[in-house]
Amino acid sequence: MFVSDCRRDFYERIVSQRVLLLVASDVDALCACKILQALFQCDHVQYTLVPVSGWQELETAFLEHKDQFKYFVLINCGANVDLLEILQPEEDTFFFICDSHRPINVVNVYNETQIKLLVKPDDDLDVPAYDDIFRDEEEEEEESEAESDGSEPSDKRRRFEEEVIERTMKRRQRREWEARRREILFDYEQYEYHGTSSAMVMFDLAWMMSKDLNDMLWWAIVGLTDQWVQDKITQMKYVTDIGILQRHVSRHNHRNEDEENSLSIDCMRIAFEYDLRLALYQHWSLYESLCNTSYTSANLKLWSVQGQKRLQEFLADMGLPLKQVKQKFNSMDISLKENLKEMIEESASKFGMKDLRVQTFSIHFGFKNKFLASDIVYATASLMESIEKEGPETTNFIKALDSLSRGNLDKLHQGLDLAKKQLRAIQQTVASCICTNLVISQGPFLYCSLMEGTPDVRLFSKPVSLCLLSKYLLKSFVCSTKNKRCKLLPLIMAAPMDVEQGTVIMVGIPPETESSDKKNFFGRAFEKAAESTNSRTLHNHFDMSIIELKTEDRSKFLDALISLLS
Repeated sequence: MFVSDCRRDFYERIVSQRVLLLVASDVDALCACKILQALFQCDHVQYTLVPVSGWQELETAFLEHKDQFKYFVLINCGANVDLLEILQPEEDTFFFICDSHRPINVVNVYNETQIKLLVKPDDDLDVPAYDDIFRDEEEEEEESEAESDGSEPSDKRRRFEEEVIERTMKRRQRREWEARRREILFDYEQYEYHGTSSAMVMFDLAWMMSKDLNDMLWWAIVGLTDQWVQDKITQMKYVTDIGILQRHVSRHNHRNEDEENSLSIDCMRIAFEYDLRLALYQHWSLYESLCNTSYTSANLKLWSVQGQKRLQEFLADMGLPLKQVKQKFNSMDISLKENLKEMIEESASKFGMKDLRVQTFSIHFGFKNKFLASDIVYATASLMESIEKEGPETTNFIKALDSLSRGNLDKLHQGLDLAKKQLRAIQQTVASCICTNLVISQGPFLYCSLMEGTPDVRLFSKPVSLCLLSKYLLKSFVCSTKNKRCKLLPLIMAAPMDVEQGTVIMVGIPPETESSDKKNFFGRAFEKAAESTNSRTLHNHFDMSIIELKTEDRSKFLDALISLLS
């Protein structure tokens, strides 16, 4: 059921208990976790944190801890499946779910006792009515009694005939109800999408309890920015949520403008920015950032010789010398940096890049440390999916979580370096896929498969990296193809997962169109295709549109998908 008052029905219920936190492996979940940890610290709540990257780990973690804990908090996992059926918990176990995955499973919505959903009330959920999905047990018993009574011989023929007609009517009504129920559920569950960021939901809770700090506000901003960077929400939703956070930023940071009460330079300050849509440009060179940002790379077609020429023309139009552009941004001439945003925006609109400026936030502490929210997202995601083996599997998760704290700048800078490597690898892979025509139209969708031995292929066995690559590739392909029909198609991307076990990881993403509502139908399509062909698939990820598949089953699985979606 939906929790109407998070403070009363969630926080005050768990504040005196031992709590198990199950946190998914994405940046928004980490930010929500940091906010909740800070609240728990204020109120001395005992908790254990367990990172979970998929359904199998979630089940294992629950089985290991179900005897010690009765209260479970799930962040960015658990809302879109029937959780009680999967975990089979005792009746005195309670689950509090803060998850941005949609649609929410109807059993979770209508469970009044064990499942509590922390969702912003203004999220448009369109949950089907209870009576359309569930029938009371009494009704079913009556029908089955009616059926069993019919077998007894009746004295009066007329009464017997009436009973037969009545039973037939009830059966027909039940069949009609079941058909309607299937239709309603299909419409409701057909598309997968994302609601309000979990970090924003947790920040709202802190704000309601008057315990919100500037740090918590920053984590909420990073959680929202993660949804935008990963292309999980529409531009409209992003701008609306930015507006909500901007009011909080003004409330927390208004002392900066007042000279008498101004804060020391070492204090943390958050500011609203109308900044450039260039990845990590303040920690890189402007040239590298232009080359490795998907928006500029796709629009300028940088994988071609013609595209490289356009880049040179773009820089010349701004009047920026190559020597300045290719050195670190921090070392650029101050006179050039002063009007840089306006110069770039003016030239970009001439080259068809009208959306090169974007609403975002920056954080300052000390003289040197200034970061944009997107910088933190790239750094944290790269730390979480680092392919360098260091100790147990949870090491990357802990590192990524630590990098969100201001005291761990060394980890954040390590993440920024990894993010640069990741963005370079993505851009090089996109260029090679387009130049060698690896993106093939399969009819209802585009398909691209990375071969074993491709440079950086190990990096793309990770879900977030593969999704970023898929989105960058689709943007670039849409800009490069002359086929109008292909511009409207979704993309399925496959990469080797585990060579020894012979598995591939596959992700499906929606079409790259202006009116795109970011709703993804591949989750259900993958399930049906696997079912109809008996393909050996593993639907382990919290995003239904990411699956693992045996390499030898790939061709029959794709054939089933083509016939299903045609």
